[in-house]
Amino acid sequence: MVTAYGAAQGLGYAYAQRLAAEGAIVVATDVQDVPSVSEDLMAQGAPDALFQRTDVSDEQQIRRLAETIIDRFGRCDIVVNNAGISPRAALEDITLADWRRTMAVNVESAFLICRSLVPSMKKHQYGRIVNIASDTFGLVIEGFAHYIASKGAVIGLTRALATDLASNGITVNCIAPGLTKTPNTERMFAGGTFFEEFANCQAIKRPAVPADVVGAMAFLTSDDAAFLTGQTLVVNGGLLRAL
Repeated sequence: MVTAYGAAQGLGYAYAQRLAAEGAIVVATDVQDVPSVSEDLMAQGAPDALFQRTDVSDEQQIRRLAETIIDRFGRCDIVVNNAGISPRAALEDITLADWRRTMAVNVESAFLICRSLVPSMKKHQYGRIVNIASDTFGLVIEGFAHYIASKGAVIGLTRALATDLASNGITVNCIAPGLTKTPNTERMFAGGTFFEEFANCQAIKRPAVPADVVGAMAFLTSDDAAFLTGQTLVVNGGLLRAL
């Protein structure tokens, strides 16, 4: 059984679709209420797919979600922590509330989700956790102090949990995608040639789309990656070689 967060659109939905196509039972969540996601995932091949609207920065909502998952399916084998926000602002314009909201959605959500579902993984001595960071942690890019700091924290959390959970048959890894064309990023950079200009700096000179990233997620959640933990895979067309 798989739980995917931030799964109503973009990369999160692509991850959920790929896991559904491989026959996983997928529980998709998002802060947006999009019940049709479960029907779409069942059409993709996921038996008993479920969508539950959840604000993953809210501890009580995470607790209710975990209870639903365990009560209905008995266990959770895979978690994909994809939920995130990417505000852009100069340092002097970032309020403490902005900073805390970014950390809550991008970092604390992964902590809360893992804390809620790892006990089930420990019980069954099996688990695959994939956290989503960003290649911006290794890039020279302005205006994202709170976002980049949060994604660095995701990488740190990944490494720490990989150590803590290895003896329980649980691997914890991270994907750091580059700029990827999704509904959100296309709105952010609408009306320009930013995607093409950015791709020109990559070794693979075309803009990334969600299908370019899902293979890394599928690998990290498979038994082929059973001896891989605490690692960050950078998937950005060769722009950044290591974190």
